[in-house]
Amino acid sequence: MTDVIKPTSLPEPAPLPESFDASHPLIVFDGVCVFCSGFVRMVIRLDRKQRFRFATAQSPFGEALFQKYGLPTDSYETNLALIDGAAFTRLDSFVAVMAELGWPWRAAKLLLLLPRPLRDWLYDRIAKNRYALFGRRDSCEIPSAEMRERLIG
Repeated sequence: MTDVIKPTSLPEPAPLPESFDASHPLIVFDGVCVFCSGFVRMVIRLDRKQRFRFATAQSPFGEALFQKYGLPTDSYETNLALIDGAAFTRLDSFVAVMAELGWPWRAAKLLLLLPRPLRDWLYDRIAKNRYALFGRRDSCEIPSAEMRERLIG
């Protein structure tokens, strides 16, 4: 298996605002989804170098990024990860994020051995049922102090 994760095929976006520091990986996530917010809290705990930044898809910045990458803004059934100038969605996003966290988390790359149709099918089953399985908040969660330092938009 190669050490390279190929970015998800997405339309080429307009440039990001100058205020965004692209040297930090960014995760745009569904801020009302309990599962998605839990994933972000996990990344914050595991990201010892504090490289990752975060934005909710419901924020103006997050929504603009979803639009720029051709993702729907009426439902947020995927997260968007921007890492080293490449965009990742669905299970590829999870794998790319985990790979950035280093060993042992980079072992998530083994998921790339699954054929893309199977990866997408598995991801879609969770994404479409995430509110029923894990819950949904009425509004975006109030972020912790550590998360506020890394939240954009």
